Amino acid sequence: VKLNKSTIDANSRFFNSIEEVPKYAITMGIKAIMQSKRILLVVNGISKADILYEALLGAITPKIPASILQLHPNLTVIADKDALSTIEKKAKI
Repeated sequence: VKLNKSTIDANSRFFNSIEEVPKYAITMGIKAIMQSKRILLVVNGISKADILYEALLGAITPKIPASILQLHPNLTVIADKDALSTIEKKAKI
């Protein structure tokens, strides 16, 4: 899909110049993701801590699309300590 200007602008911080920012991306829907043999979820940073908790341990809901990953039989999660902080606190791990 062709990315809109706001997406390109938002991603420009990861590149040396706006010209280097990709103008197109590949998208996958939940159905295609769930049909995968294996899913690897990589999460880092404190800003992801609450949503990671909800996605993995909260209710499965369309409000949190990643929560459907709870149903996948071969999900691997790699997360740093900051991303796991809410899980550690609320799940008493």
